Amino acid sequence: MSLHISAKLGEIAPIVLMPGDPLRAKHIAENMLTNAQLVSHTRNIFYYTGTYKDVRVTIGASGMGCPSIGIYSYELYNEYDVDCIIRIGTAGSYLEEINVYDMINVDHACSESTYAKYAFDIAGNTIAHQGKAFDIINQTAQEINSPLKKGNIHSSDIFYRSVPGIPAVAKENNCFAVEMEAFALFANAKHLGKTAATLLTISDVIPTGENISADAREKSLTPMMNLALESVLRIQNTL
Repeated sequence: MSLHISAKLGEIAPIVLMPGDPLRAKHIAENMLTNAQLVSHTRNIFYYTGTYKDVRVTIGASGMGCPSIGIYSYELYNEYDVDCIIRIGTAGSYLEEINVYDMINVDHACSESTYAKYAFDIAGNTIAHQGKAFDIINQTAQEINSPLKKGNIHSSDIFYRSVPGIPAVAKENNCFAVEMEAFALFANAKHLGKTAATLLTISDVIPTGENISADAREKSLTPMMNLALESVLRIQNTL
């Protein structure tokens, strides 16, 4: 048992899908898995393990920001021998041509965060996805005709800032959207030799103010959830 996840050894599957919101984890597990069992609820961060088309998978929340996903994903990799984590979350678009509900498969996460440097002495402000999951998600999207964009995103430690606009690190790395967790997930996977990917749905278009409501975000991201779960079936064959 880890410090922050109370599941017993063997109760977490080798592949974990990781939304930020515990209620989103609950919704996915209850509506898209078979025989889903709540295996951890420490601090109301829910983890469920069940099956999708006979493949065992765990759905569990990361919380918000690099420090939070850094803790949960590290313990999953290190304490529960998880092989692959796919973050399934939302992001804000920096560009008007990237619309709400567009899906992004993250190539590189770029950040001002000091997480990777001080945790693992990983230099630089960009970290790539780790392992085969990124390519498998791309292939799966083609096979099931699910529209998908690929590119770099900005993993920011800051939600509210006094100066509007696109931060320098995002401009320098051609990031077309911003979220808060992928950088730490990729850092953990790089350090531990594990697999990590991030699949995002655009929930806000920052230049126009268009957005998906907070209530809708929990339940209206079905295309992303379907793509992630279908990708799990193919990733399972590579483990």
